[in-house]
Amino acid sequence: MGIRDDRKAATKREIQAATLDLVESLGLEATTVARIAERVGISDRTFFRYFDSKESAIVPGLQKLIDALVAAELAPGSSAAEIFHALLEVCRGHFNLEVRHHEFRRISRLMLQDPKLLMIATRREQELVAALSQSLIERELLDMLQALLLAEMLATTWRVAWQCFAHEELAGLDSKPAELFEQAVLSLAEIASVSLPSGEQTP
Repeated sequence: MGIRDDRKAATKREIQAATLDLVESLGLEATTVARIAERVGISDRTFFRYFDSKESAIVPGLQKLIDALVAAELAPGSSAAEIFHALLEVCRGHFNLEVRHHEFRRISRLMLQDPKLLMIATRREQELVAALSQSLIERELLDMLQALLLAEMLATTWRVAWQCFAHEELAGLDSKPAELFEQAVLSLAEIASVSLPSGEQTP
């Protein structure tokens, strides 16, 4: 990473930190792009070079995750389970990256305190579901039902791990986000492995 890239990364972190500071002190509605830009010492126009909205500055990691999932190399003819596990590995890497490089704890706590922030994260997750499912369909890897279901499961696993982490943080527990992500994955596998009652078997 060069000097210019270092500077851009530092500015992006400053914008996110300023956004979280303002949301914590003023609330979401009173936090505007103009106030964020003023706090950082940049113009509104510069802000939009880094984020497309204040909401994106609060929950920044999902766009990178969406891009990585859509760009993931998946072998033609792979089963839905193989595709799911390959994309789950992408999620795992980005989840750990989020913990190291973003204000993970602050964001998680804010989401529990302000339901609007959780709604923002949910909307971003729906962007993930739409982009990923569309990519899988266009690449003729899965049909619409499987693509949508797979994308929803990935988004849900991501969100549940975040929410559990936030709850444990508020309870004063020594949480390890990566471990919670793995627990969410294992729980999903356990639930999905339960056989359907005979009257509900698919044809």
